[in-house]
Amino acid sequence: MKAFFIYTIVVTIVLLPSCKKFLDKKNDSSVLVPSSLDDLQGLLDDADYMNLEQTPSYGESYATDYFLLPKSYDGLRTDWKKVYQWNPDDSYAPDDWQYAYFPIYNANYCLDEIGKISVSEANKMAWNNVYGSAYFFKAYYYLNLLWIYAKGYDKNQSGTDPGIVLRASSDFNVRSVRSTVEECYQKVINDAMKAAAFLPDRAIHPYRPSKCAAYGLLARTYLSMNMYDSVLKYSDLALSITDTLVDYNSVDVKAASSVPFKPFNPEIVFFTTMNILIRCHATNIASIDTVLYSSYSENDLRKTIFFKASQGYRAYKGSYAASPSLFFTGIATDELVLMKAESLARLGKINESMEALNGLLVSRWNKTSVFIPLSASASDEALTIILAERRKELLMRGLRWPDIKRLNTLHANTTLKRIISGTEHDLPANDNRMAIPLPKDIIDQTGVPQNPQ
Repeated sequence: MKAFFIYTIVVTIVLLPSCKKFLDKKNDSSVLVPSSLDDLQGLLDDADYMNLEQTPSYGESYATDYFLLPKSYDGLRTDWKKVYQWNPDDSYAPDDWQYAYFPIYNANYCLDEIGKISVSEANKMAWNNVYGSAYFFKAYYYLNLLWIYAKGYDKNQSGTDPGIVLRASSDFNVRSVRSTVEECYQKVINDAMKAAAFLPDRAIHPYRPSKCAAYGLLARTYLSMNMYDSVLKYSDLALSITDTLVDYNSVDVKAASSVPFKPFNPEIVFFTTMNILIRCHATNIASIDTVLYSSYSENDLRKTIFFKASQGYRAYKGSYAASPSLFFTGIATDELVLMKAESLARLGKINESMEALNGLLVSRWNKTSVFIPLSASASDEALTIILAERRKELLMRGLRWPDIKRLNTLHANTTLKRIISGTEHDLPANDNRMAIPLPKDIIDQTGVPQNPQ
């Protein structure tokens, strides 16, 4: 497990792990922190602390695309059993909160430092990339934190519902306070728009943010807010930069029994993976929901590529992380297409929504059979089809939990249920527990209010 530090400790200690590669190169021992554009870009390029195993894991373990057999449940740590019951114990660092705020801290540090560097024709491109990337990382991880620690966005309540802590700088002396959900979403939007204005269309590597990724992040954010005109606008803008889809017929299923996808496949716009702090949903113990698995057609290649036999059921193996144990949580073109399709359906553009969806599905269909395009005659019918395909395409990406929350704000009334040792455990729609408790050490250190449970 990575060695992490509490977010509020002094700057020189916080930065040491991320900056070691730069500090080792400096001969002047009085220079202890990055300050040049190259150093700041290097800090943001440190994927170990900005991309890899950084996004939250709580939500995936809370969601119900999987179940645990009794022997798997019995083998869990006690605190993970409580998570599986939707009744977690007090958490302490390391946790989702700490892991997500670390890249936010680094981004804030870069923004503090880049303000001291003048822009010139010679450094403009590098300056813009650092500036835009820092704002992207802040927006990206703020949204991930909102999905975990705040209630779903509701325009009637978001002005008073507690959100997360918005950090304006790397100054650890500034007191932490919780902003409202409305304020937090507006911050995500503003930061993502700043990022889009300064970043190149595509990045030189998927670890780096780009304009396309910023548009995808804006589409994600507006989808969480149920603002479909904006979802359509930004998913279209992202897809105008890249709309590449992997033809699943090109995936060698037999040779890839455990890792079907190659690293950084062409669909990936921005790459992150989920942390491994909560592992109820881990591929070696979790079985995929049987109703979900049976919903895939026999000619749907995802049924073979995404799953393998395990413990008499099916386990997930289809991560775009190209790893048997890590879950991809970044932005990819399949998600962009599904956001576009959903927004079109909700805006009453039924034929266009189904055309977008079918453009994705044909790349997932076995070409030895005939793909019959899906159709719908009403918006509700189209939405039912699209949401089902969204769940089938994007499972185990950290997206199911925010989907449950946002759809419940639209009166989906989804109550989650689990049977453990013969006892039914329920998480009703819009229950307070949908906002996962903040870590106990954060409450103790800052005095911010805890989520009601």
